[in-house]
Amino acid sequence: MNEVIKVVQLTKYYDELPAADNVNLSVARGMIFGLLGANGAGKSTTIECILGTKKADSGSISILGMNPEDNRKKLFQKVGVQFQDTNYQDNITVGELCEVTASLYSSAADPAVLLKRFGIADKQKSLVRDLSGGQRQRLFIVLALIPEPEVVFLDELTTGLDAKARREVWKILDGLKKKGMTIFLTSHFMDEVEALCDQICILRKGIIVFYGTVSEAIEGSPYEKFEDAYLWYTEEEGQADENI
Repeated sequence: MNEVIKVVQLTKYYDELPAADNVNLSVARGMIFGLLGANGAGKSTTIECILGTKKADSGSISILGMNPEDNRKKLFQKVGVQFQDTNYQDNITVGELCEVTASLYSSAADPAVLLKRFGIADKQKSLVRDLSGGQRQRLFIVLALIPEPEVVFLDELTTGLDAKARREVWKILDGLKKKGMTIFLTSHFMDEVEALCDQICILRKGIIVFYGTVSEAIEGSPYEKFEDAYLWYTEEEGQADENI
């Protein structure tokens, strides 16, 4: 297996609260991997530790064979990231933001091509702040893909998109996967997870409660539908701290 992301015994505590407790992950090249869990389950902390933007208390992490803390500049050129809570200055246009982003990389995709592919080519002169929620979400995916990354992290990638737009994004991601891109995503849409993910990991209070395929998750639960199985694995997790 050509391992792109490897996480071994990742642990991160906030005071006495475990946000990630002995988390082990392995993601192969060309795989779409889903990290799932209710709000507060530890998804954000796990991803931040994997990216090196937050320091783990213990454990080892590698992306493309490199330590994300020690090789941040090199990985920056190979890893794309899209987060929901990303903020940009008020008076920048879509086109300007794409140009600035592309200038940060030694090799970059043509932003105009990506904007067209995601259906927002007509918004190049619009201010980012004036975009609808769905348009902003598509723009953030475009920004993550501008560096032509080998691996991309997508956080709730289709939030705010209508059903047609969501399926169009799925097709694009499936095409990127077939070209060898590794995609690490989070999602609260179980139909999306079923349609896209080769493997999933479900967290509950920072602990892995399931790791495998969607079909295996169903088989290991008392239910026949994945959404029901997911809720069974994550029971009562919604009461946890939503900021973890």
